[in-house]
Amino acid sequence: MLYELSQLLDINLFGYISVRTGLAFFIAFLLTLFIMPRYLAWALAKNANQPISKYVPAHENKGQTPTMGGAVFLFSTLIAALLTVDLSNLYILGGLITLIGFGLVGFKDDLGKVLSGDNLEGLTPKGKLGLQAIIAALATGLLLYTGFPTEFYVPFLKTPLFDLGYAAIPFWILVFLAATNAVNLTDGLDGLATVPSITALITLGLIVYVTGHAIFSQYMLVPNIKGVGEVTILAVALSGGLMGFLWYNCYPAEIFMGDTGSLAIGGFIAYLSILGKSEVLLILIGIVFVIETVSVILQVASFKLRGKRVFLMAPIHHHFELKKWPENKIIIRFWMLAFIANIFVLVSFKFR
Repeated sequence: MLYELSQLLDINLFGYISVRTGLAFFIAFLLTLFIMPRYLAWALAKNANQPISKYVPAHENKGQTPTMGGAVFLFSTLIAALLTVDLSNLYILGGLITLIGFGLVGFKDDLGKVLSGDNLEGLTPKGKLGLQAIIAALATGLLLYTGFPTEFYVPFLKTPLFDLGYAAIPFWILVFLAATNAVNLTDGLDGLATVPSITALITLGLIVYVTGHAIFSQYMLVPNIKGVGEVTILAVALSGGLMGFLWYNCYPAEIFMGDTGSLAIGGFIAYLSILGKSEVLLILIGIVFVIETVSVILQVASFKLRGKRVFLMAPIHHHFELKKWPENKIIIRFWMLAFIANIFVLVSFKFR
């Protein structure tokens, strides 16, 4: 709306991505803070609580904590986006497809769990993965339709290794599935997934902004892709919504994001990494998500091959719980790891 208004009335201020990015952050942040108490009251009245798996360490009263808070910050993000972005930009359309699509898959899964009162209900693993793949295919198909470059880049090299061509589709779908489920695995303690998501969104938002800027991209020795910078607004809007959500999700959490939030966040982080040609760099940007996922893979592989566990429980945050680490200590240390990794990425980005 503001972008169209700036074009109609020749108001240069709203033509700048930086200005609309700041506005989007505060709109999403304040809207989430406004809506969340009302959603909490409704969720508590309807017993829309998070079913806790019987296999994880016992958490007093967490079974009475409302879930699906992701719907609130996603709604706030979408409102902020509608008010600030250029809706004619196809990269924005891809971002909206990603957020809404993965959010709906998560919502369907959450709804099944809440209605049944069982954490094992909801979508089947194959069904969830299949729906995620469909949304990822839609987003990647749109990218190819726009003529998005398919060259494959790695950190610290200013030229691509090779052109993926049509192999970009399965590769990008794999990136989507990996990132989405990694964030979902991490969302197991109060605020544990929220802050690493915010840091990843800000880092990737900056990378995408530079990629879409003709002068900055040349200075930073990264590929210049016209139009992708607009998606920075959507990335920062989501981080604003998450910041508002963190007010209620920090320890001790009053609400959980559920799969509605975690799948949407993971999918959008994957989308940003593709736009910024940072698919490999995503390993560092999302280091907490990677560690959590690898811990599960190692645990399952070790038990199947050797009949022994590597960790007391996976994902690894449960291992530390069983080691008697206080929950808030686990959370803050993982937050610190996310901050350090993302600062390293930003500092080292010029070295190419």
